[in-house]
This record gives sequence, C-alpha cells and structure tokens, in this order.
Amino acid sequence: MLSEEDAEVYAVEMKGIAKRFGSVMATDGVDFAVRQGEIHALLGENGAGKSTLMSVLFGLYKPDAGEVLIHGKPVKLRSPHDAGVAGIGMVHQSFRLVQSLTAMENIVLGESAGLWRGSKWRKRKQAEIEALAERFGLRFPVDRPIWQLSVGEQQRVEIVKTLYRHSDIIVLDEPTAVLTPNEADDLYETLRQLRASGKTVIVTTHKLKEVMAACDTISIMRKGKMIASMKREATNEKELARLLMGREPLASVPVERSAPGKRLLRVERVEAKGDHGELALNSIDLEVCRGEIVGVAGVAGNGQKELAEVITGMRPALRGSLIFNEETVRRPTIRDMIRRGIAHVPENRMRIGMAGSLNVTDNLLMKSYGSPERRKFGFLRRQANRDWAERLVEAFNVDMPSVDASVRQLSGGNQQKLLLAREIDSSPDLLLAVHPTQGLDVGASEVVHQLLMGLRNRGGAVLLISEDLDEVLKLSDRVLVLYNGAINGEFIPQHARKEQIGLCMTGMNESREAAV
Repeated sequence: MLSEEDAEVYAVEMKGIAKRFGSVMATDGVDFAVRQGEIHALLGENGAGKSTLMSVLFGLYKPDAGEVLIHGKPVKLRSPHDAGVAGIGMVHQSFRLVQSLTAMENIVLGESAGLWRGSKWRKRKQAEIEALAERFGLRFPVDRPIWQLSVGEQQRVEIVKTLYRHSDIIVLDEPTAVLTPNEADDLYETLRQLRASGKTVIVTTHKLKEVMAACDTISIMRKGKMIASMKREATNEKELARLLMGREPLASVPVERSAPGKRLLRVERVEAKGDHGELALNSIDLEVCRGEIVGVAGVAGNGQKELAEVITGMRPALRGSLIFNEETVRRPTIRDMIRRGIAHVPENRMRIGMAGSLNVTDNLLMKSYGSPERRKFGFLRRQANRDWAERLVEAFNVDMPSVDASVRQLSGGNQQKLLLAREIDSSPDLLLAVHPTQGLDVGASEVVHQLLMGLRNRGGAVLLISEDLDEVLKLSDRVLVLYNGAINGEFIPQHARKEQIGLCMTGMNESREAAV
C-alpha cells in the first residue's frame, strides 16, 4: 500500500527536462515538482536555467527531452495557449503589455471582438477587473494607458491578467527585479493571498532574503542542473548561498573611498515635468567631480527617472542649467550628451538600453557604428567588428552561445554586463548608472560594482541612482537624497546612519546642512 507521501499528486511535475541552445545546455535533465497551494521558489544565479525551465512550462520552448505533468496528467505544452488551457499563467520579467492600450484593454486582449464592444460591456469588464484586483490587493488605475503606469503597477496588471484567465498555477519570473523594496513587500503579501485562495505560485529568483521570508519550498538550479530541493524551515541563507554558487560566499571587501578631483557636472536649479505633466524636478542642484561615485538615494517616484533623462538629453528641462566640463549645455540632445562623454545604463535595459531582437555585435555597435574604427567607406567592418565584440564579451565575462546570438536569449545578468561593456568601452567621463544591479545575482552584482569602481579609479565619474540603500552606501563617496524632486540631504557614507538617511527619504528632514 502506498504511503500518503508516495501517493501525492503534484500541481506541477517536470521530469528529465533538457533544452539546448546551440552549444549551450540550458537545462540538463531537470526534475522539478511543485505541490498544490504552495509558494515555491526556483532559485539560481543568472544563467542557471531557471527561466528556460519556466519557459518550457509555459509553452514558449519545446524541450529536447522530458515530460510535463499537471495535476498528475501528462500534457503537451506547444504554446502559451496550451499552457493557458492547462491553467498555467506566467508573469515575465519583461512585461508583455501593449503600451498604448489601457490596463483593462490589455487584460481582456484576445477575447473575441472584446475591444470593439459597446460601453456597457466595457463598464462591466472594468468593474469585474477592479473587483478582482481589489480582492488580491492589486490596485492600479484600470482605465489608464500602460505607458502611464509605474513598473509596479504594470506588474500588477500582468498578475491580474493571469487571474482573469483563471490560472491555477502562476509563474513569476524574477518578479522583484524591477520593484522597489516596498513594492516587493506588497508583492509577496499578494502571493500569500494567492496561496490562501488555493493558487500554486512558482517564483524564479536569486534573492535569498525574500525566499526565506515568503516561500514554502525552495529548489536550487546551478549550471542547468537541479541541485537540491528543500522546505524553507530546513535551511538558511548561508546554506542557500553555498548551494547557489557551488562554494562558500566570499567575505565582503570594504570599498576604498576616493578623493574627488576636478568638477565635471553641475546641475543648477533645474526643473522638469514628469510624464503626467506634474513638476518632477523642483529647482534641483547637484555636482559630480572626477574620481568619485555620487549616489542618489530615494523612494521610487521622487524624480530619479526625470533626473537621469534630463542629464542624458532624453527629457527637456523647463529651466535651469547643465554645465559639463565647465561648458554650459544648451538644449541637450541624446547624441550631444554621448558626444560630450556621458554614458548611460538605463533603468530598463531592454526597453531603452538594447534591442532584444538584434544580436550581440549589433547591440554593442549601437553607439559607435559611425566611428572610423567601426566602418570604412560608409560600410561596417563586419569581421573587425565581430572580433571587437568577442574581445569585449571575453573582457567583461559575458556568458553567451556566440556574438551572433540575439540579446533576448541572454540572462538578465549577462544582458547587464553586455550593456556595461558597451558603455564603459567608450571611455566615458561620466557614467550615469540607474539601478545597475537590479535583478542581478550576488556574483553578477559584484562584477558590476567592480566595473563602476574601476571607472572611478581611472579618473572618470559615476552618478549612481539606486533604491538599494545598502548598494548606495557601499559604493558612494557622497550620497544625495532625492525627495519630491529636490535634494533633501547630503551624506558622507562613513559618517551616515541609515535611520538619518531614511528620514530624508521620507521628507522628514528638510535641513540639508544638518544632513552633511
């Protein structure tokens, strides 16, 4: 007679899943099982194969070997439609939303003649979606276009879309990679509500604290193989880090502070509007010198995005001055700021920084294709450019099948390293890095930190905009706090207390002099 454990039927069971991309074995005979009604963390470093495994489950990839069982029954998942019929919904790291449509229109997209029905039907659907969102604490403006929503709100739209389509198994791929700490806390509270309602949740991640705080079961992948699976209470962060990396975690090395050199950038009394016409930058003043990293800390939505876009020429300022290398920049454009020596690692690497459909070489060429090194007689130097791309990939330790592979095939960490390779190879005077380690594992984050410090140590400058206060304090020579579109405090990291910075981030310390 079978024991209760032996007779258990899993909500998801994947057996011997193998998937190869060229010479890279993304998943190598992986077994993975998830119980009904649990939050199951699939843990792994960037490139470990966890996103590939979930893409097989969602019907995006056809496995080279193996089978998938849903509630004990074998299924053929040849497309996301097949996955939806099987009750599987997926929230991708890069959201699959139509920017010009409203949140409601995105959620009902695909229903027969849905968007063209009358106002009564639309009002009924809007009320239905609002009620569903309210039930799980996923509030967002249902009638607003996607491009006007924050990243956190867009993710809520994606989750509600899976619930609207009656998914019982919900997969979230690196769900907190693009969220602030507060948004991440709200997300995991939502996942607990989903679990309480009987949903099965699978979360791919590499963030150990979140795993230990919110997940029931943890499975660990490394280099395409399933290494271990255990209950949360049977492990700890240190053990998970060892299994994740295949070695003991390295001790944290203190960052040496740098003495600033000549002033490079001055932002004087700059004002700019946000996407909704509100005043996003309010008479902001700051400066950055050569040989220093200046960190900008703040709660999301306090002008970080607008500040980065004004400095890089992506957004016009209403008034104020930008002075770079002691020269006033009048009506800055993107091309002009690149020419002056400003490099940019944007918040959304795949929407602004790179083109996912293009290959590695073409993405590396985006800013330098017009230079004499990259073209001759008006034509690109194809072999020379390919050799150059391979050297960059090797120098920055980007793991990929080849430079001919499309960028969307790379893991998030390798995409970020590739973006940094392109920006730093241009030998910029100033690198504007916005959330540079967002969504990266411990090892990839350390590589990014070393690259930023290397640029600073060579006499360049870095303006680091991050909502990770630990990262800002670790790397920065000076820390500025942005609140309500203005600088609300300035700190020297060695002398700063987190509590004091936290007060400035919430607007409770209006005296800038007291903060220094």
